[in-house]
Amino acid sequence: MNTALECWPCLIRQSWEAVCLATKIPSKRDTIMRQALRRVSEMDLRMPPPVMAGDIHAIIRQETGCRDPYRAFKDKYTRLAMELFPELRRRVAVSADPFETAVRLAIAGNIIDAGALPNLNEDGVLGAIDEALAAPIAGDAVRALHVAATQAEHILYLADNAGEIVFDRILIELLGPEKTTMAVRSDPILNDATYEDAAAAGLPGVVTVMTSGSDLPGTVLEEASWDFRRLFDRADLVIAKGQGNYETLADVNRSVFFVLRAKCPVIAAHIGCAVGAWVIHHSVVGRREEHVGRE
Repeated sequence: MNTALECWPCLIRQSWEAVCLATKIPSKRDTIMRQALRRVSEMDLRMPPPVMAGDIHAIIRQETGCRDPYRAFKDKYTRLAMELFPELRRRVAVSADPFETAVRLAIAGNIIDAGALPNLNEDGVLGAIDEALAAPIAGDAVRALHVAATQAEHILYLADNAGEIVFDRILIELLGPEKTTMAVRSDPILNDATYEDAAAAGLPGVVTVMTSGSDLPGTVLEEASWDFRRLFDRADLVIAKGQGNYETLADVNRSVFFVLRAKCPVIAAHIGCAVGAWVIHHSVVGRREEHVGRE
């Protein structure tokens, strides 16, 4: 999807937050923000927002030498998610519909998003879990995903954020870890999950984990590795978590199930849902089947 003018304030806010995490030196902050503002003012609005975010974070890394400004944030929410993991898995096991419960928890985990929700706290995560188990999801969204997963011989699961991937682990255990590959970012950006974060969540021992070949906070196929693009084309089922993956893949010419919380008015409008909705969105260019939960 294209970048909207409404995306500019968010990109600038994210830039400032990342700069403050990467350096405490006022002169460096000034230099970086001036470069970031110039980049935003010159950006091609036909590109999705994660492309510009990638450019800005490259400037931050170059100017500060800080490879992973969100390391503390990622570690904090990975620890929290791992503490919650046994109870979340138990809730799935005792529920009337384990697959639906696992999907709901995967959506709940999407609240761990430093780009959209920088002021997130532990209570916010716990509240999202309780809300996920009660919020309705309209139509036959869960059933459609379940049928597709059952029929698929190979599933590609595009991860979003560190900490969130612990919630994804529960769903992957039901999808069939032996036939699933999880893709993570190749290098740190925002709080997006890398292989290091997947290892901290215990995922390499559960499912095959690969990197996409890109450090953009989404999945831009032109920036991805050849191995990733081949798997993306050949997988029977692609599940894409989060807003960044939606922004970069909403218009690709293949079937994708997007699983996310719609935290942004621009994305909510593009999907056709309310801000805050719990979303399973099945998209095929030229034909879209939308299954959207209420706000």
